[in-house]
Amino acid sequence: MTDTHVPRLVGLTVPQARKTGHDAGVVVTSRDVDGPPLGALTWPGTWIVTAQHPTAGERVPRGTPVAVDFEERPDAGGAGDREPRHPLPRRDEPEADPLRDRAE
Repeated sequence: MTDTHVPRLVGLTVPQARKTGHDAGVVVTSRDVDGPPLGALTWPGTWIVTAQHPTAGERVPRGTPVAVDFEERPDAGGAGDREPRHPLPRRDEPEADPLRDRAE
């Protein structure tokens, strides 16, 4: 089996870390190998890798698991509902009538 160097994963999002690890020949996992898979633990949301073991630069056999710690990045507005909100008409004002407004 050939060896590979562990890439630096700290600071990457979990999907980026998983791809980077895959490309380097290692398997990125959560620390709890008996728990839910990493993808299930970090969905939905944006999760950032905060620590890894083994550390970046270590030489390991291909296929070695690299355990990561991660935390959720606070939502900065996200892709939530962006439809414009218009105030509802006041109860004492008649609702607009588009046909009447065009005739004037």
